[in-house]
Amino acid sequence: MNNPRHIKDLLYEQVARIGKAASSPKRLELIELLCQSEKTVDALAREASISMKLASAHLRELRAARLVETEKQGKYVIYRIANRAVADFWVSIRSLAEDRLVELRMVIEQMVSHPGELAPQERESLVRMARKGDVVVLDVRPAEEFLAAHLPFARSIPIDELKLRLAELPKGKMIVAYCRGPYCLMARDAVELLHKKGYDALRLPEGVAEWGLAPVR
Repeated sequence: MNNPRHIKDLLYEQVARIGKAASSPKRLELIELLCQSEKTVDALAREASISMKLASAHLRELRAARLVETEKQGKYVIYRIANRAVADFWVSIRSLAEDRLVELRMVIEQMVSHPGELAPQERESLVRMARKGDVVVLDVRPAEEFLAAHLPFARSIPIDELKLRLAELPKGKMIVAYCRGPYCLMARDAVELLHKKGYDALRLPEGVAEWGLAPVR
């Protein structure tokens, strides 16, 4: 252990464990999902459109790298991100990829058919307007994710309930919809529905992870 080269190799090897654990697209998606709330393997597999067997295998890799933790609740095993730094890691690596990869930016542009629908990412201004009631911040994620963490002054109407609960939203105010982050399509779908029903609506591409509000115990 007195060999400096050997020590450096060991240090970099340990850091590389994080990179290896995050080297799978599906593992990154699982991290993003867990940034919303703690979830069972079944829920994660369903949201990520993979089998429970494959979800379990990916989660084992993330747990081995200490990126996620587990807790037994009855017959279920609950997964959650290990700490807030994991959410920061996800946002940072995603932001770096968007900055360096033209191909990724092209895909993002295709996701958003009307760039003007993106709400300004001026957080203090948005919070100030929401506090005054000048805008309605709408969280369209599942209710359990809203309960785990949500943006200031947001109200919860899950996307699959939105059409039936439109009367709860005022037509005279701007609706700012958000979901799990820039790669989530629920807010985009919500904005399209609101426009069709005569509401003024914008999509906020950020979510709780981007705002530093990812739930951890």
